[in-house]
Amino acid sequence: MIDDTVQVPDGTALATDVCIVGAGAAGITLALELADSGLQVLLVESGGLEAEDAVQKLYEGQVADERLHSAPHRYRQRRFGGSTTIWGGRCAPLDPIDFEARDYVSASGWPIDLSDLLPFYPRANRICEAGEFEYRASAAFQRPLQPMIEGLNSEHFTTDSLERFSCPTDFGGRYAHRLRASANVRVLLHANLTQINFHPNRTAVHSVLLQTLDRKRISVECRQLVLAAGGLEVVRILLANRDAWPDGVGNSHDLVGRYYMCHIAGTIGTLKQPGRDRVWHNYDVTDDGIYCRRRLALTPETQRKLRIGNFIGRLHHPRITDPQHRTAVLSALQLAKGLISYEYGKRLHGGEAMTWGTWARHVGNVLGGVGELFAFGHHMARDRFLAARKFPSVIVKSTAGHYSLDFHAEQEPNAASRVQLSQERDELGVPRLLIDWRYTALDVETVRAAVQLFAQDIAGSGIGVFEYDPQSIETEITRYGAYGGHHLGTARMGRDPRTSVVDPQCRVHGIDNLFVAGGAVFPTSSQANPTLSIVALAVRLAAHLRATAGSIRPSVIASADAVAP
Repeated sequence: MIDDTVQVPDGTALATDVCIVGAGAAGITLALELADSGLQVLLVESGGLEAEDAVQKLYEGQVADERLHSAPHRYRQRRFGGSTTIWGGRCAPLDPIDFEARDYVSASGWPIDLSDLLPFYPRANRICEAGEFEYRASAAFQRPLQPMIEGLNSEHFTTDSLERFSCPTDFGGRYAHRLRASANVRVLLHANLTQINFHPNRTAVHSVLLQTLDRKRISVECRQLVLAAGGLEVVRILLANRDAWPDGVGNSHDLVGRYYMCHIAGTIGTLKQPGRDRVWHNYDVTDDGIYCRRRLALTPETQRKLRIGNFIGRLHHPRITDPQHRTAVLSALQLAKGLISYEYGKRLHGGEAMTWGTWARHVGNVLGGVGELFAFGHHMARDRFLAARKFPSVIVKSTAGHYSLDFHAEQEPNAASRVQLSQERDELGVPRLLIDWRYTALDVETVRAAVQLFAQDIAGSGIGVFEYDPQSIETEITRYGAYGGHHLGTARMGRDPRTSVVDPQCRVHGIDNLFVAGGAVFPTSSQANPTLSIVALAVRLAAHLRATAGSIRPSVIASADAVAP
């Protein structure tokens, strides 16, 4: 069922087998996987079914450098469905090398490997509605595909690597009916976790205190507690609970909030081809209607040889801000940038100021390409805005055969890149966050080396030239700063409590029944967008909880006296 705290009396005391905090991709997946498990499950969500300004304001906080990181309330949605209500739907699994301890990538290595996660990826793919779990173009398509770059001869990159796209699926909208109909899962909206209470020996959670914005208080006694509130909010919950530990829960070794990673991303250079256009940078569609896109994926052998991180690239339209592309669609997007959502507008446009001359040239492009604009508008209306499975992004064919390289690279774990509590408090009295995201020399070197290899492979194949300024690499990777909503590594997974926050089962070290679900547990970031792997880890954690949570189902206790002070 789905309830709202509006209907729950102040002072109510509840009891459940599993309490999940956060109804985003991880939390909803856990609840779905535990439905009909014989366990009583309570899924707690701060927001409601729709976005609300007062609730979203709870995410506000500070950043150390506004050039490098967006404000904490950006790219996150505090509502049922979480950030899946705004995600783009891109799905890709982690690679085998991502799990390895590499001596050239500091603090790398997972306590599990890909074989431990593979059994859960197909289920995650279905939950994300991204079709079958097949991420090689040669296996996913039985028909021949147009080459991504005809004539490219490279031993450094493969173009057989795929990314698949979800609808994109809003987990709240898509799965609300299943949770509403579940006999053993209860969703409680507009409830904020403000306190975790432990048993006297501090080895297990006893209960949590939930509060509403109007200060209604509800206690929940639970046998298992899962924090699935996202890579930033999990840090806030753990650090703000200091009754049992002065430095916060799970933070005996000052690791909670450290090793904060996103991805290194940007757009660089121009591929120029003599004669005909050899590039296919559009989407291929599977027989079951899934949009897929091939990427330039740096091979693991090349990564090890050059001692750099994981990297993928996509061919992209020229930089939108430069009217010399002479493309009506791109100029229209630049002129309409104020109408595009922050989450997409930040990546779609550079930070350059637009002069009157630049503005006039963009207008000229638009006026000279009215037919092109009409065709593009019809395509977007039919295939994106009105379609259940939406065309994933803006794809514009270059009439000049010019393309930029859009890259997405692994970020090295760095203890100095961290999330902490600030001196400010939100409306519920919980300290807000201070985010200090940092990148390393290896992050720059990964992009520098990969882009250089791409330029060499293009020239060596005799199919054109890739022009870029090698001195601009660091500028390009910091143009957008920390990439979007990929908040990773802040409660990293490992076997040693001195170097990690959670164990291989995502259980906080030293606490028998406290778990973390989501990107916070990633020890490394990979090149892949994290949602698919977050869901796979949640499916894996649900299987563990089924096996260990027990079958006793506590009853609901309606007693104000049971509420923690």
